[in-house]
Amino acid sequence: MLEVKNIDVFYGDVQVIWDVAFEVRKGEVVALIGANGAGKSTTLKTISGILRPKKGEVIFEGEPINKVEPYKLIEKGIALCPEARRLFVEMTVEENLDMGSLRGEAKKQRQNTKEMVFELFPRLSERRRQLAGTLSGGEQQMVAVGRGLMSLPKLLMFDEPSLGLAPILVREIFSVIKRIRQEGTTVLIVEQNTKQTLAIADRAYVLETGKITLEGTGQALLNDEHVKKAYLGV
Repeated sequence: MLEVKNIDVFYGDVQVIWDVAFEVRKGEVVALIGANGAGKSTTLKTISGILRPKKGEVIFEGEPINKVEPYKLIEKGIALCPEARRLFVEMTVEENLDMGSLRGEAKKQRQNTKEMVFELFPRLSERRRQLAGTLSGGEQQMVAVGRGLMSLPKLLMFDEPSLGLAPILVREIFSVIKRIRQEGTTVLIVEQNTKQTLAIADRAYVLETGKITLEGTGQALLNDEHVKKAYLGV
């Protein structure tokens, strides 16, 4: 479904990604793990069209997309739940969800999709008319995930979905990600909660200082000695 082919990415004159290559197959949960500053979020921004690679290509369903405008990628079926949620804080929960379904088939299916989101997150149904900025951090994360789902994505990308959440809410978010996958949406996740991420990932890649250094199944990387020492504190 998604192929990232040997990309180099820069911020101005500073290179932050070197020759990164990986793939995400339809129906998978694929994880990118690594320390702060490793280039994980930069990689997602490049796939999303926010950044452009200076070398290499991003291919989605057989088509190069690294020169496509970000808003057009949403119509192709790619959605990003960004780090720190990035909600419209002075709009209600329901208005934030509606912002994820402004065009095409997503707009036609808005009501059905919204009911699905409320089934996933019953608290959002209770707070549908509440301003997003007044919600707790966990509830805001639920809105961010729901807004991503409202676009009817084929590929849903998560950037640090558990950041700043209490452990019980972290478990809830990871449970929802598993369910999203079970219902047919492919998932690419960037996350520093390595143990829980690898536990739900079909495959994973380790990104260190802008380069892929290791890859394998989620279970294989959970058992890898380098991953244990570097990311699991074992």
